[in-house]
Amino acid sequence: MSPGGGSDGSPRRSERHPSDHEALAFKDEVEMSQRELAAGEAPVPSARTGLRRISWQKWTFMPAFLVLALLATWLWFRGARLDSIAHQAVDNGKVWLALKQHIYLTAVSTFFVLIIAIPLGIALTRSKLRRATPVAMAFANLGQAVPALGLLVLLVIWLGIGARSAIVGMVIYAVLPVLANTIAGLRGIDPTLTEAARGIGMSATGVLTQVELPLAVPLILAGVRTALVLNVGTATLATFGGGGGLGDLISAGIVTQRMPVLILGSVLTVALALLVEWLASLAELLLRPRGLEVTA
Repeated sequence: MSPGGGSDGSPRRSERHPSDHEALAFKDEVEMSQRELAAGEAPVPSARTGLRRISWQKWTFMPAFLVLALLATWLWFRGARLDSIAHQAVDNGKVWLALKQHIYLTAVSTFFVLIIAIPLGIALTRSKLRRATPVAMAFANLGQAVPALGLLVLLVIWLGIGARSAIVGMVIYAVLPVLANTIAGLRGIDPTLTEAARGIGMSATGVLTQVELPLAVPLILAGVRTALVLNVGTATLATFGGGGGLGDLISAGIVTQRMPVLILGSVLTVALALLVEWLASLAELLLRPRGLEVTA
């Protein structure tokens, strides 16, 4: 009997585990799609699919509403009678300065939330750090359990008056939704997909970047969207720590009892929050992998 042969002299067939068959099938599908794409035979998303992804109502309704609201506020404010105290609160570019400070506080704090929460969420879903997840989530929940104004006061005592204290407080306050959604998105992936990716020889980094993160993108973006809106609202409290922002107008309107100044600051804050939420919703739709979309 020849080596590697069966009892009847026929060549011995190699036995494969069912997971090997799944890996080979996954590999064949990937290779086939690559060949079709190279040959120009792969299906190309049509313009109708892109229109279905974001409708014209989604593109136009919120901007039109914001333009009309801001125009109505400007016309009303222009016709309002302002005394010297109200002029002192809004003249010399103070409104534009407060708006720029508010956008700066929101952008910087959200940037730090992303570079902290997303890598931390990825690390906590790995086997080595999975046991530390309850501790990390407890600290993240503690950030939102503490009242935002009280947290800002404590940070001002520790870090001093200025934008730095406000940014640190906003990061602590907004890190929870991004961290929780990153963990939930990665843990919700079907394990057979990652096993099949490893079966075709993909490295751990390749599985994370090419399989896990694309599937978790919708939940992660939803957390980022929530954090952005939270930061816009929390930034109004920066005025109590010397951080500036549109909270300066609101605080000045309340302290001096000047209703036009108070309404102007409030309307600008609400408009900025709605604009940020609209832009984040567009980004969430555009960055969502097309394979996860449900076609009609």
